[in-house]
Amino acid sequence: MTVTDNALHAALAPPASRIKLVVSDMDGTLLTPEKQVTHHTLAAVQALKDAGIPLCLVSSRPPGGIEMYFDVLGLHTPYGALNGGTIFNADRTVRSQLALDPGAVQDALDMLKVHNLDAWLFRGHEWLVDNPTGAYVEPERKAVRMDPQIVSSFAGSTTGIGKITGSSADYDAVARQEAEIGMLLEGRASVARSSQWFLDITPLDANKGNALRHLAEFYGVDPSEVACIGDMDNDVPMFKVAGLAIAMGQASEGVAAQAHFVTAANTDEGWSKAIESIVLPRAVSLNDHPASAPAASPGTPAGA
Repeated sequence: MTVTDNALHAALAPPASRIKLVVSDMDGTLLTPEKQVTHHTLAAVQALKDAGIPLCLVSSRPPGGIEMYFDVLGLHTPYGALNGGTIFNADRTVRSQLALDPGAVQDALDMLKVHNLDAWLFRGHEWLVDNPTGAYVEPERKAVRMDPQIVSSFAGSTTGIGKITGSSADYDAVARQEAEIGMLLEGRASVARSSQWFLDITPLDANKGNALRHLAEFYGVDPSEVACIGDMDNDVPMFKVAGLAIAMGQASEGVAAQAHFVTAANTDEGWSKAIESIVLPRAVSLNDHPASAPAASPGTPAGA
């Protein structure tokens, strides 16, 4: 693991010296490219528990795609799905939920169609797809263990949408649409790639930075005492909020430049290395500070 060149970080505040909460991305970060959790990662998760540091997940995945890992990770903490647009309690009930304006949904769908990107709509636990033979439908179904609802068109399905995903194997086209749709929906939606082949369009306040703020508030922790870790453009908003930001080794130069540290790639145990070498030396257990622990509420993690 290496420390990112300080020359890139002249505008960043120094990294936090006290960490009480960790918020992590999943794909490209906590998970291997094969969507697996390694033994080293499990050991690092347990080390966080032993240190009294809660771990919360925030992902562009739908809720089921996050919950499927809870048993293996042994997590009982609140989490953010759909890029942080919906926050769930530990008991999997909805804590808060945002939706796109129907006009913004239609504008985004029109742009994706013109530029030949497949569009998916997410609403609650629904995943709506109008092209079931799209290149990424089957891999996504396997990855999140969720079957899409096939529709002939998205007409009449523009209300209550928590996320639109545009997908294409033309990575340059996805990058261009991040910029173009971002300009079109400026002030109406958050637009960012969650991978080279996925472009996520979510409500304006539905980003991982705001999700991190919600999760920190839940625990009674200031965001300056939160460590976060991620690898993609949609992780940058939480980098800007957290007191300690860590980028994965395979992150682009632009993403890495927003982080205090760069760890190894997710092919080389980058997540566990970051937890062990950067986070745990700064750990301050919530259990040692009862006054900062959250009041009892639905979904409050046991022992948090």
